[in-house]
Amino acid sequence: MHLLRDRAAHAVEEMDLPGCDPVRLDRTYAQFALVNRAVSGWRGIYRSQFRPRLRNGPATLLDIGCGGGDVPVMLSRWAARDGLQLEITAIDPDPRASRFAAERHRASGVTFRQSTAAQLAVEGRSFDLVVSNHVLHHLPEDELPGFLAESARLCRGRVIHNDLRRSPAAYALFFAGSWPFTGSYIRQDGLTSIRRSYTAAELQATAPPGWTVIRRTPFRNLLVLNKDRDHG
Repeated sequence: MHLLRDRAAHAVEEMDLPGCDPVRLDRTYAQFALVNRAVSGWRGIYRSQFRPRLRNGPATLLDIGCGGGDVPVMLSRWAARDGLQLEITAIDPDPRASRFAAERHRASGVTFRQSTAAQLAVEGRSFDLVVSNHVLHHLPEDELPGFLAESARLCRGRVIHNDLRRSPAAYALFFAGSWPFTGSYIRQDGLTSIRRSYTAAELQATAPPGWTVIRRTPFRNLLVLNKDRDHG
């Protein structure tokens, strides 16, 4: 598909615009929970990457760019069900996202903050695990190295950035399956997100040394940095 041959680095998602409809934006944040549970693959990531580490004792996790907050809440619930101790901080620089997440998940046990990774780094914070979901494709290419450096600086163990992997099949399937998500920006911005996302080869070529791209189903890239290999 010619539309997806090259990364649409300069395409704009409606929900990122300062003047977008606040009602549609809140509905988008709410619908993220359904989309992420269906296609983001965090359950498998938790089982393979996080649960073995948590069995060694309590751990801390930072979610950068948490949006509506559903991913850190899922991770917190899974850890609690397994009887494991995971203290989670979730940040987003957008005050709209931070407000929505804090209000919607106030009883979740997750700490939500309006902040950037750079601000936490200046504060001297560090975490055992650092993650993001659907953040990489939003960043201008010249900002990606700094973002990765900040996430690495904040982490004592493992960093996992989970993002879309661009392909005609991903675009076609999302186009066909996203009709039910009405009244939000999910459909139009989701298609734009796929166009903006990296192939595995593109992401590996862009990432600094030490970072590894892992292809996962369906249509996912995990960009991983292991700072402490003693945990496997």
